[in-house]
Amino acid sequence: MSKLYFRYGAMNCGKSTNLLQVAHNYEERGMRVIILKPKTDTKGGDKVVSRLGVTRRADLLIGAKENVYNTVERYLKDNGNCDCILVDEVQFFKREHIDQLFEIAVLMNIPVICYGLRTDFQMKGFEGSERLLLIAHSIEELKNICACGKKALLNGRKVNGSFVFEGEQVAIDEVNDVKYEALCPKCYMEYKKRYEESKRV
Repeated sequence: MSKLYFRYGAMNCGKSTNLLQVAHNYEERGMRVIILKPKTDTKGGDKVVSRLGVTRRADLLIGAKENVYNTVERYLKDNGNCDCILVDEVQFFKREHIDQLFEIAVLMNIPVICYGLRTDFQMKGFEGSERLLLIAHSIEELKNICACGKKALLNGRKVNGSFVFEGEQVAIDEVNDVKYEALCPKCYMEYKKRYEESKRV
């Protein structure tokens, strides 16, 4: 039986880069992969975009109400079998999408490796990530460092160069004039405190 994997980390820890490297490793050995990403992630359009500048077109873009199991089943019927499914920006998937990815791994016997954030800029969990933390066979952290040199655990959102701690959960960087930065817990709390103090003035 194949497994469902969740590889998570703070912003800029190399999730998409790792995904593209895994795809290359499979293909170098003559095996075939399918790359999925949610339509919610509008950065890069239909491409997986690494911050190192490497891009690759996703094979399937998954809509919010789409059944991933059925979509993959149809794709395999039309294009032949694959050896691995790679999922970028998995945090944007719904709970039912994660259950369907689990079914693909178990029932189709295809390993599914998912990459994404665990929490948003307010330390709240993403729906897809929360479900993966409950049912993934394997969970692995991809590490990054904060500007202060400590291990980054959280994600800060910047608007006009300043950290903010209010707003919609999803705001794609470089699309909505926002930027994200990986932060250690101490730096995160210090920026949050300054933000709250500025709101009181």
